[in-house]
Amino acid sequence: MNVRDDGGRDEEFERDLRGWMARGAEALRPAAVPYPEIVRRGRAEQRGRRLAVAGAALVALAVVPVTALAVTGSGAGGGPAAGGGPAAGGGPKPSAAPPTPQAPPGPAGPATPGQLVDGITLQEAAAGLERCLADNRQDPDPSGYGRTDLGKASDYRILLGQNSTGNDNSPGDGRYIVAVKDSPPATRLICAVKEGRVSGFNRSTGGAADPGRGSVRPDDNGGSLHRQKLRSEGSWKLPYRWGSIGTFDPGVTRITVSYGGATVEAALDHGWFAATGMLDRSVTKAPRVKGYDAQGKQVYDSEQDEVYDKSLP
Repeated sequence: MNVRDDGGRDEEFERDLRGWMARGAEALRPAAVPYPEIVRRGRAEQRGRRLAVAGAALVALAVVPVTALAVTGSGAGGGPAAGGGPAAGGGPKPSAAPPTPQAPPGPAGPATPGQLVDGITLQEAAAGLERCLADNRQDPDPSGYGRTDLGKASDYRILLGQNSTGNDNSPGDGRYIVAVKDSPPATRLICAVKEGRVSGFNRSTGGAADPGRGSVRPDDNGGSLHRQKLRSEGSWKLPYRWGSIGTFDPGVTRITVSYGGATVEAALDHGWFAATGMLDRSVTKAPRVKGYDAQGKQVYDSEQDEVYDKSLP
C-alpha cells in the first residue's frame, strides 16, 4: 500500500505563501508621510488668506468714506461732520448751484380777469406801468409844482388794461394801463403806451372823499379812457374800446356803466370800480354810472352828480 504523505508539502506551501504575501504587503506599503512639508504649505496658505482679507479691508476703507460723506454730510444738529472736513479718499466736494436771479417784484393783479382785455397779460400791464414810472423818474415835472415820488411798481395794483385808439392829435394805436396805490398818498395812474414807449401819462392823488359827491365817484380825469376825440375832430374810428373807472363807498355792492346804448357790470376792486366795453357808433354823451346797495336799491346816478361831466366835449 502506498502512503501519501502530504503534510510536509502543505507546510512548505504555507511557508512560501506567507513569504509571498509579506513581500507583496511590503511592496504595497505607502511611503512615510512628509509631515514637515505639509506644515510648511499650510502656513503659507494661511499667510495668503490673511493678505487677501487685509487687501479687501483696504478696499472697503477706500470706499466707505465716500458713502459716509454722501449719507452723513453733517453731524448732529445739522452742523459739520466730526473732524471738520471730508474723510481721506473722498470725492470732490459738490459745487453749490449759483443763485437764481430774482426779478423785481411787480404790481398786484386785478380782482377779476375781465379787467385785462384785448389779450393784455398781467406781465405786459406790469411792464407798461414800469415804463411810466421810469419815465416819470427821468423827466422833469412840467407843471412846476415839483416832482412827486410815485414809488415802485410793487406799490401798485393793476386796475385796468385795454387797447387805445389813436387820433389826429396822437396818431397810432396802443394800450392804456391803469394802476392804483392805496398806501398814502393814494395814487391813480393812467399810462398810455405805444410801440413800447410812453405816449401819455396822467396821475391823480386822492384826498378825503367828498361827502357831498355821493357814494360812487367816477374819475374826473378818466375821460381819456372813453373819449376818442373831440366832436369837432370828425367821426370816430369804430369799433372803439372804452373804459370807465372811479371809487365807491363800502355800502355799494353793485355798479353798472352804460355807454353807447350798452350796459356792462363794473368790477369792484378794493374800493375802486372798473368797467370796459366796445362802441360800434359815435357818441356825444359820457358813460352813465349807477350804484346799488346790498338790497338792490339805487344809491347813485351820475345823471344827478353835479360834478360829473355828462356830455363829451
